Amino acid sequence: MILTVEREDLEVFSFIFGAVIGSFLNVLILRLPLNKSVVTPRSSCPSCNHIIAWYYNIPLFSFLFLRAKCAYCKTKISFQYFIVELLSASLTLALFIKLGLSSEFLYMSLLFYVCITLSFIDFKYKAVPDYLLLIVLVLSFFATSFSLLEAFKNAFLFSGAFVLLNFIITFYIQNIKARLLKDEDLKNQEALGEGDIPIIAMIAVILGIKGALVAIFLAAIFAIIPSIYSNLVKKDIQTPFIPYLILGMLSVYFFDLENILKVLF
Repeated sequence: MILTVEREDLEVFSFIFGAVIGSFLNVLILRLPLNKSVVTPRSSCPSCNHIIAWYYNIPLFSFLFLRAKCAYCKTKISFQYFIVELLSASLTLALFIKLGLSSEFLYMSLLFYVCITLSFIDFKYKAVPDYLLLIVLVLSFFATSFSLLEAFKNAFLFSGAFVLLNFIITFYIQNIKARLLKDEDLKNQEALGEGDIPIIAMIAVILGIKGALVAIFLAAIFAIIPSIYSNLVKKDIQTPFIPYLILGMLSVYFFDLENILKVLF
């Protein structure tokens, strides 16, 4: 009974801790692409520049309490802040339930925090800092359950295959599709962005080649509707793919979809 209570307490703590980290991730998402310090100055309203008091900066709760509005100028607060905090909290709790309090839990949590940061930066800017890609790739080798040698092999084989595939599909888009559709913008489009390859390598390190194949397939499915919307409504031929790659990885990692698909097919 005591152990059960302690376990439940730790689960609650992991959720709260994840929400607090999520608040910091919002700072990273906002400031890293602009090359601003993530330590100073203190958080302020982007509309009225008023320094936000600590009691208006409580993860999740403050957003709901203030009804998504600045406490000082009443300007609407982006829903992104709440989503990032909730996502970070939920993933931390899910990882704790899956892995318990262990070194793997620590490394996977750090990995997922960087993945969240990368995803939202990619959504906003369609480009991500190279050092974050390097960090997430390095972290994956600490977090993986595969041996170091096997993890390296998976990363090189899988990412190498996608580099070749990217070349072939990009050649088709730029030289064939551009002529057929008579669209000059397609002549500079690439199938995969530069940041996608390190993420694909990271997925292979964590899931292995078979699991990574399922994750990539799911990522493509997840990206279909946003891509169509972006092309038809926003008239934008670029769709950030990193968020969908990570969503595919999370689906396989938490729901064991690789083995489920084996049973079905």
